[in-house]
Amino acid sequence: MLPSSIPIPIPGGLHDPLPRFVEVGQKFDLSALSDINAAVAEQFQRFSEVNLTGKSVAIGVGSRGIKQQPEVVKALIGELKAAGAEPFIIPAMGSHGGGSAEGQTAVLASYGYTEENIGAPIRSSLEVVELGRIERDVPVYCDKLAMEADHIIMCNRVKPHTDFRANHESGLIKMVAIGMAKHAGATALHFHGMGNFKTLLPAAAMVFLEKTPTLFGVAMVENAEENLKHLEFVAPDDFFHRDAALLEMAKTSIPRLYFDTVDVLIIDEIGKDISGAGMDPNVTGRPPSSLPGFESGVAINRIVVRDLTKKTEGNSTGIGAADVTTQRLVQKVDWTKIYVNIVTAGVLEGARLPIVANTDRDAIGIALRGCFGVTSESSRIVRIKNTLEMTTVWASEPMVADIEKNQDQTLLSEPFNLEFDANDGLTGQVI
Repeated sequence: MLPSSIPIPIPGGLHDPLPRFVEVGQKFDLSALSDINAAVAEQFQRFSEVNLTGKSVAIGVGSRGIKQQPEVVKALIGELKAAGAEPFIIPAMGSHGGGSAEGQTAVLASYGYTEENIGAPIRSSLEVVELGRIERDVPVYCDKLAMEADHIIMCNRVKPHTDFRANHESGLIKMVAIGMAKHAGATALHFHGMGNFKTLLPAAAMVFLEKTPTLFGVAMVENAEENLKHLEFVAPDDFFHRDAALLEMAKTSIPRLYFDTVDVLIIDEIGKDISGAGMDPNVTGRPPSSLPGFESGVAINRIVVRDLTKKTEGNSTGIGAADVTTQRLVQKVDWTKIYVNIVTAGVLEGARLPIVANTDRDAIGIALRGCFGVTSESSRIVRIKNTLEMTTVWASEPMVADIEKNQDQTLLSEPFNLEFDANDGLTGQVI
């Protein structure tokens, strides 16, 4: 059991004077859909020739905190009902939610997916049907409830993955290969490592689409503020082409840090609702899998993670990519949830604990001690809320000259001191 306090009696202490900070605005492409209901209705018309009267339709919804997906799903359910269909939602999230049907239902509920809110029942089961086998004798599965429906629809965000690089990363192909295959399918594919996903995911998706009554997929691309910039209903024959094309669109939309070097990056929160890796390696450059292709453009020396999001429900996946964390975070970890998720994926590094500091002030001090040749007062420190919301960040005063030269950054405040409460917890919020 980790002790609740770990003294570090270093002569002179850990708390050297810190530089002052400034609030910094970062410019991203924030184009977004103005009317999601209208966009859903327009896309649904592409499949208006399908007779849905009295037909059951399973809608696969994943475990990511996709900001506007509940609105999309609710509008989709409305269109399906108007066409005479009988839709229901199934969790399409592999091993998430503690690897149990009840846990996956709870994950969906935490994002607002309840029958009362969405207008369709939630049906959760880990039972699967084997559809066939691909290379390496890997079985391909589909949720049994989905296979018993007349039609299947998958709803997912398309974006760069947090652990591997390929033509198909996070999106429709991965959802049909792993999400819709439940824990059994996630285990079967992850057994061979994410380094092989480049070929395994498309092969599994091809079998899935051939053997299941897939009607279409709902593909979403977000802007840097998590609002939808693109929504598209994709026919099964177009899954591969459109998933790859939308991934390229998504790559231009992910938020990033506009700095060349950072001594210490302070991340206020990580979680599965933020990124599949807790904190996005596309921002930090630190994929838990250690696979290549995640050069973020910014050299980050040390990372401090302060807390978990509420919606991650104790799943601290990705904490292994940090250098220092806090007792606050560790006390919130649900070890069963993170271990089921991590062991299924086989990327054990994602669950490793970094140094655990008693307080935020200690965590920053420890991280600075790990920056060789850097004095505390001259250090380049950046504070962000999380790796999704970075239109505003805090940066230490030694970085001001670089900020003033960057056309994608704007100084939003005069310099100010970091403030800590009586328990040495960092106060204020990056908004």
